[in-house]
Amino acid sequence: MIRVITYGTFDLLHYGHIHLLRRAKELGTYLIVGLSTDQFNAVKGKTSYFSYEHRKMLLEAITYVDEVIPEECWEQKERDVIERNVNILVMGDDWKGKFDYLKRFCKVVYLPRTPEISTSQIKMDLYKLGSNML
Repeated sequence: MIRVITYGTFDLLHYGHIHLLRRAKELGTYLIVGLSTDQFNAVKGKTSYFSYEHRKMLLEAITYVDEVIPEECWEQKERDVIERNVNILVMGDDWKGKFDYLKRFCKVVYLPRTPEISTSQIKMDLYKLGSNML
């Protein structure tokens, strides 16, 4: 079994997320998603539209995802990789180089993001749309 892990907030789930999860799953046989908790998002200065529980429910419904675990701090990645016998860590290429320190434990792959879509862009577009409706 080739175990792959990725991390993220996965708020306002969109086709860019699905594309990333599909490509991550193609690298192995078992995909674990470390989903940022609401508390960890607060530490990162982020606010999600959907709660952790709702984001988890959405991810668990995706065929590519085998397991969803809470991501509660930056430091847990090394522990997760070791304790879960992970072979490959996958992150978007906007994180390129940030997790290379984990190469002593597993392969680290940075996948290209889907350039025309992001949760931040969706939020900005919805904000503009709402402003135009006032």
